[in-house]
Amino acid sequence: MDTILPSDVKDRLSRGEKLAIIDVREDEEVAEGMIAGAIHIPLGQLPERLSEIPQADEVILVCRSGNRSGRAVGFLEAQGYKGLKNMTGGMLEWED
Repeated sequence: MDTILPSDVKDRLSRGEKLAIIDVREDEEVAEGMIAGAIHIPLGQLPERLSEIPQADEVILVCRSGNRSGRAVGFLEAQGYKGLKNMTGGMLEWED
């Protein structure tokens, strides 16, 4: 599974890159803050919301610690998605 560090995502965003980011945390977690521009799709809703996931060269999946986003990567790969990356450490390692 491809991974990306929170610091790398932050650096790329600060340089103005437009990244496809899917946040798979629950509503109450996202209420505490999320990465600007990310799409919020809770993990349990992925199967019925596949049409909202961009068909991009790279899609970064984010959760609290990296566990659920890793499961999301596995699920989406099984659906034929390519270019998926799990943000290791999740939002616990994201520093505003």
